[in-house]
Amino acid sequence: MNIKLCCTLLACLPLAVAAQEYSSSYNTLKLPTSTHTAALGGVNVSAIEDSPEVGWQNPALYANVSDNSLSLNFMTYFANTSWMGAHFVKALGERHTLAVGAQYMNFGKMDETDEDGNTLGQFSAKDIVVGAGYSYLLSDRWSGGANAKFLFSNIASSSAISMSVDVGINYYNEETDLSVSASLQNLGVQLKTYESASRTHLPFTLSAGLSKGMDHLPVRFHLTLTDLTHWKSSYYVLPENKDKDKSDKVSFSKIALNHVVVGLDILPTDNIYLSLGYNFRRAYELKASGSSHLAGLSAGGGIHIKRFQLGLSYARYHQAGNSIMANVGYSL
Repeated sequence: MNIKLCCTLLACLPLAVAAQEYSSSYNTLKLPTSTHTAALGGVNVSAIEDSPEVGWQNPALYANVSDNSLSLNFMTYFANTSWMGAHFVKALGERHTLAVGAQYMNFGKMDETDEDGNTLGQFSAKDIVVGAGYSYLLSDRWSGGANAKFLFSNIASSSAISMSVDVGINYYNEETDLSVSASLQNLGVQLKTYESASRTHLPFTLSAGLSKGMDHLPVRFHLTLTDLTHWKSSYYVLPENKDKDKSDKVSFSKIALNHVVVGLDILPTDNIYLSLGYNFRRAYELKASGSSHLAGLSAGGGIHIKRFQLGLSYARYHQAGNSIMANVGYSL
């Protein structure tokens, strides 16, 4: 693969990986890792869930996961792109919890062409993320945690390697069903760059969230504020049919609203949940790209049968198509 083609692929890949436009690479890290999170809008750092992958966005939440829990996840992203993950949690005593996880993103086959557009063959691209996490129960209601992740990205014969760290904190009052969290994600560096490419940034972000159940209604509300480190209008996608002059700048109120993700759990029984979510930023950017059908909306559900957990969710991350995620969990 020639240098020019490799650089072109690097420029295009982040746009193919997510609906949002980010000034960073490794945007596989921005995807939800559980069906419940996906159903609640794709970003949630406060939902208390007995599932190992819940700590991938906020490692403090590992403290609420059962000992020896295993989960397997698969998502159809769009076109020939798919994602899969596996996560495991092990409790060490009453206060310490360890977790390990791995994720694989397959972008499928793509045509390799020269500068004149002649097809030279095909190549594949993929991302692999492996990591370990730890949480500590600080008190009956407070927990903290951290993740360490290694990221391997490959485009044809060129590859890149990065490492990142997440840290999080959670307050959970089981009696009032109130959870409040904050999480700092993807703080890291690129250890090895793609061939003839400059060093790029990881999708570093700060999120805060609140989840609250109702006393006399079988529902739980979720509010998440995400991307709190990004407030410049240039960070947002503008409609394609407009010139990018000063009249097209995103207003501050629009920027503020696009940091908000809301979700709702309906809990007909202790073992079943039905979820709805709305991601304001995803809705805005999908509409800006000309895809308004169900933009920003997500939905899903799950059931807990003895030691088994099953989950399914729907969301739309890219104008090229819808995404379905399935989850199977088991407590050993």
